[in-house]
Amino acid sequence: MINPEILHEITPLSEKDCFYIVERNKSEFTFPLHRHLEYELNYIEHAEGARRTVGDSVEVISNFDLVLITGSELEHTWENHKCNAKEIREITIQFSPELFFKNFIDKHQFKSIKVMLEQAQKGLYFPLDTILYVRPLLNSLSHEKQGFYAVMNFLSLLYELSLSNGARTLSSSAFARVKLPADSRRVQKVHDYLMQNYTQEIRLGKLADMVGMSEVAFSRFFRLRTGKSVTDYLLDIRIGNAIRMLVDSTQSVSEVCYSCGFNNLSNFNRIFRKRKGCTPKEFRENYNKKKTIV
Repeated sequence: MINPEILHEITPLSEKDCFYIVERNKSEFTFPLHRHLEYELNYIEHAEGARRTVGDSVEVISNFDLVLITGSELEHTWENHKCNAKEIREITIQFSPELFFKNFIDKHQFKSIKVMLEQAQKGLYFPLDTILYVRPLLNSLSHEKQGFYAVMNFLSLLYELSLSNGARTLSSSAFARVKLPADSRRVQKVHDYLMQNYTQEIRLGKLADMVGMSEVAFSRFFRLRTGKSVTDYLLDIRIGNAIRMLVDSTQSVSEVCYSCGFNNLSNFNRIFRKRKGCTPKEFRENYNKKKTIV
């Protein structure tokens, strides 16, 4: 269910355009928490201290910020927070998911771009070295008058971004409501089981039996494929769903705790604070301040 308090943006992107780009110079962020169907690449400079919210990720940004968002239900916003700059520069590029028509995106030459767009369903943050490398492309793209060359430059920009080694996802999969493809059917099988049963007690032996492995072998295999232990992976799912309930419902923190598989409120608060830097109550209050009723 889409939260009615999150602004659903109708973007200026025309069906006859490959992408829409706008450059702004401003002294503050005023756009509220929102979502839209179109993919978006947002570049910001001279806004150190501003706060970025993408799904359940809340971070204070540095002087440069570049984020790609392809999740249609992934709410996001930037706000001033501790930023006192008077000359913030922002370049926003929005493009349709249908830009890569039919199976064009499945061609070998676009493999890295396809992977990047899939990852960006959770919001994808690019590191400073990548930002500085593609900054000339962003600058030239915002001033390109010839439509054909603008499209070619835009595809080059996407390709260069897809080669970034330090890009990282922002929101949790559970909160973003995305199912990213796994490179292993066994990992996908376990992931699907955890998503369906995270509210219950999960036993390692059960998961290992599901994929025909011993507990020790499965634990090593799972960490190798996901980069996380089974325990941490499950906690990510539970926390992500807990945050979704905190922002989309009026259930108490205690109700959310027990509805998401935690059997101890103090333990839930401790884990939540460790992962999000605040209590569940504080997260809900801060998140609600970004909402706009439409």
